[in-house]
Amino acid sequence: MPFALIPSLAAAQAADTPTTYELDPIVVQSSRLEQARTGIAPALGASVTRIDRETIERLPQGGGASLNQVLLQAPGVVQEAQGDLHVRGDHRNLQYRINGVIIPEAISGFGQLFDARGMRSVELITGALPAQFGYRTAGIVDITLRSGAQDPGGSASLYGGSFGQIQPSLAYGGAVGPFEYYVTGSYLRSDRGFENPTSSPNSIHNETQQVRGVVNMAYLLDDRTRLAFLGGTNQSRFQVPNVPGQPAQFTAFGQNSYDSANLRARQWQRSSFGVLALQHSRDTLDVQVSAFLRQTSLSYVPDTLGEMVLSGSAAETRKRNTSLGLQGDASWRVAAAHTLRFGFFASTDVTRNIANSTVLPVNAAGLTFDAPYTIQERGRIEGQLYGVYAQDEWRLTDELTLNVGARFDVMNQQVNASQLSPRANLVWRPSEATTISAGYARYFTPPPSELLTNPALYRYVGTTLAPEVLQASPARPERAHYFNLGIRQRVGEHLTLGGEAFYRSVRDMQDLGQFGSAYIFSPYNYREGRVFGTELSAQWRQGPLLAYGNLTLSRSEGRGLVSNQYFWSQAELAQVQKKFVRTDHDQLITGSAGVAYTVWEGGNVSSTLVYGSGMRRGFANSQVVTPYVTVNLGLSQEFTLAGGGKWTARLDVLNLLDRSYQLRDGTGIGVGAPQYGLRRGVFAGLSRAL
Repeated sequence: MPFALIPSLAAAQAADTPTTYELDPIVVQSSRLEQARTGIAPALGASVTRIDRETIERLPQGGGASLNQVLLQAPGVVQEAQGDLHVRGDHRNLQYRINGVIIPEAISGFGQLFDARGMRSVELITGALPAQFGYRTAGIVDITLRSGAQDPGGSASLYGGSFGQIQPSLAYGGAVGPFEYYVTGSYLRSDRGFENPTSSPNSIHNETQQVRGVVNMAYLLDDRTRLAFLGGTNQSRFQVPNVPGQPAQFTAFGQNSYDSANLRARQWQRSSFGVLALQHSRDTLDVQVSAFLRQTSLSYVPDTLGEMVLSGSAAETRKRNTSLGLQGDASWRVAAAHTLRFGFFASTDVTRNIANSTVLPVNAAGLTFDAPYTIQERGRIEGQLYGVYAQDEWRLTDELTLNVGARFDVMNQQVNASQLSPRANLVWRPSEATTISAGYARYFTPPPSELLTNPALYRYVGTTLAPEVLQASPARPERAHYFNLGIRQRVGEHLTLGGEAFYRSVRDMQDLGQFGSAYIFSPYNYREGRVFGTELSAQWRQGPLLAYGNLTLSRSEGRGLVSNQYFWSQAELAQVQKKFVRTDHDQLITGSAGVAYTVWEGGNVSSTLVYGSGMRRGFANSQVVTPYVTVNLGLSQEFTLAGGGKWTARLDVLNLLDRSYQLRDGTGIGVGAPQYGLRRGVFAGLSRAL
């Protein structure tokens, strides 16, 4: 069931259900191995929202939607600028898995890498996670790619409309003997790359061009063994949008005026990954061993003259991260009542930072001089992660299952640390219609290595980039106790209701902020934090009708600052040292809803809604941005032309009511600039099945 919280034994029960195949032997073997791989890492006791292929295609934008846009329809997901997401009061901190393999997050985030057309399904797993899930724990985004054996054929499409958007794409897959493949690729050109910093429908200097591609290949060595390769890339170029009418504040290079509408800053974001995975399945043992490599980079090139005159500094920023790792997972069915799961993870990261900051000198009286010079910084940070886990899925009775285990993780980075993290989930099914789960998890979350820096603050003293606080303690790993209680109730044949309550007590609570002109986040830690909330969900599925709704109430707050203190002002630092403040990404109420209806054969009408009560703003995040609601509408029609071939025409209207709303207003801790949500856009597309 798409859009259903599943704190249940579904994965374990699936292994006991006999299945009859009447397909090609290669398809049968591929399907069996897919089921075996799913059983290696089930989310027993956690909260699962699954969005399947059918649901993706029926909602507005269909397969052309980005991964982030799809995830916004899950409970507890808050939209952020630059394609970021917050889940259950956390900033980013999402773990992405593709076909069961961990993919390290990119410098610029991950959600924009995938178009939905390449995914068979995506699951968002939250709550008290079993022991096999470590490091990034706000949520697990588990993506299953389409495969050539089970999804032969493909499509060619052209989509575009408002804001100068045009997006051609191609997807195709097939099987040749024991070899199967599925490839997707797209090109995007738009006049709206980043969020608009003004309320105007159109932004100034905000063009983007993006190339994306994903490949999924596998070779069946025998009926129990498969060798697979996964790869993907996103090559993006952005113009940085401008705010007209900004006053000149400095004299630089002999010039004391500059039209801010003419700024020409640019940013490039690149990310590529490759995974080689070997899977073997026997009667009682399933094993998968994977090696991965990911490279990601970000380059920000300022408009030096304009930024110097307007703000007194201009910083060219370049970051590059390479991550290499090995992952192993196994599931051993020891007895009817016991399934043991165990595995390991090891990775090494190298992050290179280059900053060329052009500044003006400042004397003791606070006066600047027109004598700009450049401070050059070069840095290299290495880090390693090692982890092992083991857990036992113990069926105490037919209705009651205990999933208990632990993992041990070691981090060697700017800070060296380790932790033993016990996990336990109890799942009770008093009837076929009711599932109740309770869980506890101890979490250990290293800071994102791809975002780390080691600035030499003393070099900026006496310049226009001098921080108020000359302290940059290294980012620490977050340590948390997480409690979760959930219930899922099926009412009749078509309605499913779900409820979750969660609480997280945190030491060295991590957060991220944008500090500077570049669209890049930096980590810091609160000394202590707490996050708590409630999620409610409902889903109705009957024949041609799909409807769902989600409502989340949550609160996230922290106290004390123990790393990268130079990001903050003296006043904010003092305020946070003595009392809890709301984190910048905290949003009290988050809601989403959708409906899709097949009105006639091949014809589908759909609508989605997203509501947010607003994230934080103002001094020490003491105020809130204005609440907002957006409504999207989608129409699609499948048809066949006389010459043959199945076609699909699509019309989508995003932000139907043309609401002007802010995600950020440019104030608050870690907020770099005002950012407005998308104004009304009309888009149309045509695709042909291949």
